[in-house]
Amino acid sequence: MVGFGGKQAWLAIRDTDPARVLAALGLRELGEVSWRNGIDLAHLTDDRVAVTPALPGARGEKWVLAVGRYLLRPDVTVDVTDLSERLQTEVQFFATHRTTESHRWQRAAQGSLLRAFGYVGQTGDVTSWFGDPDPAERAAGLPATITPGADRKPAADPFEAELAELLLAEGDEDVTVLVSEQDVLRVADGWSLDPTALDGRPAPGPVLVGAFS
Repeated sequence: MVGFGGKQAWLAIRDTDPARVLAALGLRELGEVSWRNGIDLAHLTDDRVAVTPALPGARGEKWVLAVGRYLLRPDVTVDVTDLSERLQTEVQFFATHRTTESHRWQRAAQGSLLRAFGYVGQTGDVTSWFGDPDPAERAAGLPATITPGADRKPAADPFEAELAELLLAEGDEDVTVLVSEQDVLRVADGWSLDPTALDGRPAPGPVLVGAFS
């Protein structure tokens, strides 16, 4: 297998079928390709998503990963709550970009948002915070709470909403939060799996590629 993670966004979906993931994202299926070609397409284009076979991960569950810079586009809405309802399972979203130090993770199950966190390192601001951090997040250095303005749900378009969220975060100056790309990967490892750790492992099958059209 070929790992990924840096300057990338991905979904982790529990116990589902890759083709269902593409359909839920509204993407046109292009077919199966090798891991190398699929991950390269996901990294080098902004209109392709590579979906892995189910992979063993956290809690003894299997997770399908959907990765692509398509998920970072400002005109693309990643709604984990809606996806989790339509797929009737747990859906997680992770995004990290070390240049801007923009990092986020979200988690929903069966149509209910469980947790959302967003952070922009260039300004040091928390841009979204909903629910309580779990042990994986606390181990990554998050405080137990942030007040005032807690339970800020992510906007439908998290990238266009950055400035609005920054204004909401002005009241949190007494709380210091420092998050890096490695912290996103730590949380991913605790929730589902760390995609950078896939390098060199035997592949259970090819990846499925979908396109925006």
